[in-house]
Amino acid sequence: MKMQGKTVLITGSTDGVGRYVASQLAAEGAHVLIHGRDAARADALIGEIKRAGHEAPKFYSADLSSLAGVRQLAEAVLAGHPRLDVLVSNAGIGSQNEGPGRQTSADGHELRFAVNYLAGFLLAHRLLPLLKAAAPSRFVNVASLGQHPIDFDDVMITKNYSGMRAYAQSKLAQIMFTIDLAEELKGTGVTVNSLHPATYMNTTMVRAGGITPISTVAQGGEAILHLVSGDDVADKSGLFFNGMNEAKANPQAYDVAARQRLRALSLQLTGLAG
Repeated sequence: MKMQGKTVLITGSTDGVGRYVASQLAAEGAHVLIHGRDAARADALIGEIKRAGHEAPKFYSADLSSLAGVRQLAEAVLAGHPRLDVLVSNAGIGSQNEGPGRQTSADGHELRFAVNYLAGFLLAHRLLPLLKAAAPSRFVNVASLGQHPIDFDDVMITKNYSGMRAYAQSKLAQIMFTIDLAEELKGTGVTVNSLHPATYMNTTMVRAGGITPISTVAQGGEAILHLVSGDDVADKSGLFFNGMNEAKANPQAYDVAARQRLRALSLQLTGLAG
């Protein structure tokens, strides 16, 4: 897919792999919508892209740990754009960001589940009219190989909490959502795929976890860009990729009953059930 003139929203794109993707798409002539919480980082990225001779991205500030913040982001994008060719749900927090202990979101949900999964779930549903208007269009969920089955008796992990488990559960939830949404959108021209971009990229999230990076941001960024514009995935949907290659997720991702339980819970928690 030629990206010239396409409108692309990338959440979590003022730093790390999202920043790389935003820069590359701007260089290809896309209308890039960047999102983050840090205006100074956004300004730095906008300046860098303008100096390279490309169209300045539009910055949307939003705190995705609040469902109200997600709704505000969605409303701003809906108000400003008649179509959206690509949505990349990249924003997230790692297993150790903000400390190793259990934390909750503004809405009282376990923080990693809220930021990494629920925010993207709500945002995607609110922006579906724009994606459908731009069809053929694409939705890309940036997930992980780190996946942990969801315990539906304790989704918010109030017992035996660990940041790694919380992170891995949120990432599996993203993949389960990807499969469900792809099924729902069959025939609309909107494809939905998820991926593990690269292992332990040199990002703030990885370093915050005390982990020595082993992959570059460019490696992960190119894997994301493959799903954004690759011709070979134009008609593929509901899949999980490890880097450039199709892969299998945790078995729970393919459990229809588990996905139905997650969907019902997610609709309820985000206020979309009605």
